[in-house]
Amino acid sequence: MDLRALAAIARYVGSPEHKDIRGYAGEPKLRADASCCPRDLSLDETIPEQWLRDALLRGAVGAPWEGRFPRYVWYEHEGIIFEGRLVNKEQGSYKGYPLEDDEWPPGIETKYAPP
Repeated sequence: MDLRALAAIARYVGSPEHKDIRGYAGEPKLRADASCCPRDLSLDETIPEQWLRDALLRGAVGAPWEGRFPRYVWYEHEGIIFEGRLVNKEQGSYKGYPLEDDEWPPGIETKYAPP
């Protein structure tokens, strides 16, 4: 699979289920069992979209594949791993949320280790 091509077309759309303030994803609908995205990310979708594309380019992806896209992508920022979850396999749209340390996928640290 050509991850560079996927990174060029993948989009971050967010989800109100991981927000506690109104933003680009609409009215907040934070689920009791969902992690809450940092508020600054709830207001600017360009940052998580850049993270999504970087994760794809690094190969920080996880199966299963749904159509052309991996169901999961992971991005590390300031010691936090954010998981992107495919929500539309035709359009390559993802939502995202922070993971707890014990939820990190095995080996993800190697994708973000300094060269």
